[in-house]
Amino acid sequence: MSNPQQLRYSKEHEWLTAAEDGVSTVGITEFAANALGDVVYVQLPGVGDTVTAGDTCGELESTKSVSDLYSPVTGEVTEINQDAVDDPSLVNSAPFAGGWLFKVRVSEEPKDLLTADEYAEFSGN
Repeated sequence: MSNPQQLRYSKEHEWLTAAEDGVSTVGITEFAANALGDVVYVQLPGVGDTVTAGDTCGELESTKSVSDLYSPVTGEVTEINQDAVDDPSLVNSAPFAGGWLFKVRVSEEPKDLLTADEYAEFSGN
C-alpha cells in the first residue's frame, strides 16, 4: 500500500489534504478501506455542520461491519462527496481520489496528525 506523501493522517485512519483557501479534503486510507471490506453505505456530516477533531462525524458500513468516521480536524463542513454516498464502492476503489468523503474549513488542527511515513509505521503498512 502506498500512502500519498502530500497528505497527513490520523490514527483513526483518515487522511487530510493541505488546506487550500482554508479548506481541506478528508477521506479514509486504503488501509482502512481494505480492513472494512466492501463499503455498502456511507453516512457523512451535513454541509454547514461543525466537526471536532477526534469526534465521530459519520459512519461507513461494509459487508463486514459498521465503523465510525472520525474528523481529523475541527471546522465547518463545506462539501460532501455525493458520488461516494451514491456509490460507496468508490471508498474501496479510489480511497485517495474519487472516494474522498467531505471538505472542511479548518478552524483547528491537532498536533498529532502523522506524515505518510509515520502513518505507514503506525499502521504497519
